[in-house]
Amino acid sequence: MNATLPARNATLPEQLDVLVVGAGFAGLAAVAKILAADPSADVTVIERAADVGGTWRDNTYPGCACDVPTSLYSFSFAPSPKWSHTFARQPELFDYLRSVVDRLGLKDRIVTNCELRSATWDEVNKRWSVQTSQGSASARVLVAATGALSTPKIPDVPGIDTFAGTVFHSATWNHEHDLTGERVAVIGTGASAVQFVPEIADRAERLTVFQRTPAWVIPRLDRTIGRLERTLYERIPLAHRAVRGVIYGYREAYVTVLADNPWMLPAVKVFAKSNLKRQVKNPVKRAALTPDYAPGCKRLLLSNDWLPTLDRSDVDLVTSGLTSVTENGVVDASGRNHEVDTIIFATGFTPTEPPVSHLLRGNDGRTLAEHWGGSPQAHLGTTVAGFPNLFLMYGPNTNLGHSSIVYMLESQANYVVSALNEMKDRRIVAVEVNESAQRQHNSWVDSALDGTVWNAGGCSSWYLDANGRNSTMWPTYTFRFRNKTRQFDASNYRLVSDTLDSDNEVVSA
Repeated sequence: MNATLPARNATLPEQLDVLVVGAGFAGLAAVAKILAADPSADVTVIERAADVGGTWRDNTYPGCACDVPTSLYSFSFAPSPKWSHTFARQPELFDYLRSVVDRLGLKDRIVTNCELRSATWDEVNKRWSVQTSQGSASARVLVAATGALSTPKIPDVPGIDTFAGTVFHSATWNHEHDLTGERVAVIGTGASAVQFVPEIADRAERLTVFQRTPAWVIPRLDRTIGRLERTLYERIPLAHRAVRGVIYGYREAYVTVLADNPWMLPAVKVFAKSNLKRQVKNPVKRAALTPDYAPGCKRLLLSNDWLPTLDRSDVDLVTSGLTSVTENGVVDASGRNHEVDTIIFATGFTPTEPPVSHLLRGNDGRTLAEHWGGSPQAHLGTTVAGFPNLFLMYGPNTNLGHSSIVYMLESQANYVVSALNEMKDRRIVAVEVNESAQRQHNSWVDSALDGTVWNAGGCSSWYLDANGRNSTMWPTYTFRFRNKTRQFDASNYRLVSDTLDSDNEVVSA
């Protein structure tokens, strides 16, 4: 087990310039970019856990791996030639993020075991008043980098408290519990389940997998990266960058099908159906595993062993839904009680209602969640009207269905750096995006999403929020997001200058 990072201070400094919340990919991207632009910058990161890593620290379920090629799912400013597979496993990704902290000298900037409890904008002093588990602080700028997939979602199932066995979520895997010889119920068939179910199938006596909606599954073209190839990347970094560029290019081409030309999706369906037919011989199960919506409407799942595992005689596929839990089992919608010893929820997270939105209060005293009313919106997925000097990482409509979120995070970090430079150069104490600019951006996003497979693919997915709006997906190519965030667009903001009159606004960009 890797040693954890010690907390830098028993309590936070009372006065901070830039405070970053979260030390996963998003938070590390922000602090690394800020320090690259200004090594003397006063920037501090708080992390609720004992170590960095975010989702790659927390998700330790068997088989946990990235579903984007790792050459692209890594920082451009911190490449690693040491990946053992083209799709890295969780331990490697966790170690990579810890190595980035060491390589870039970020450890002294990170306060671990420090959880954000609230942050309120002080309109008089133009600062954020922050409460944490290690005390209070005042910050000029707040960067919320807590991630969209950080808080597990467990459905409120009747009877769950009466279950005599073991219950846990895949994101908080109970490694102390031995599944050998047990009857195990898995609730959910998403990206986590397709990875861990094949890993535990041989240990369990019987698996009962509850599927709400089938997913399109295509092979994961994973391979081991040999020593010779790793040596090449280490000695000739340009070769590694070239591979990253090629992967980026062909992943961007997915948008041509998913967003620009969805009429091409039947070809993907033919391929996925042939894969299903080849791997699932049981006709009843094969029919149950065949989606009735366009590929890509829900997340395309990459796996070579998920479908063959479901085809096993000791694996039951239940499609009638979970309705309740008894003392010794789980009950499906048909009323059948499946006796089990362990229940594993693979029910995902809460991307359209991130917990941090309940902790942030803007200049009118309302929380970000109250502002959003169940439908998150932001300007460029990064700033929100009514919340000065707040920058979101992995904010609304920045998720991808085709490429690496790390690319998007680096783009947002560039935008934050540009904003900080603008504030410093022009002696600006507060920036707040105009409602009109935010509205215009989101109107464009909504229009661009119309007709894409994520909106018109015929399914109900976690991309859609409580109001039925797609507040999750970026609708087009990632290089367009990079271009939009390359330079802080000051003309779209209310700017408050650093003068004796704190209400003196800079009206021109």
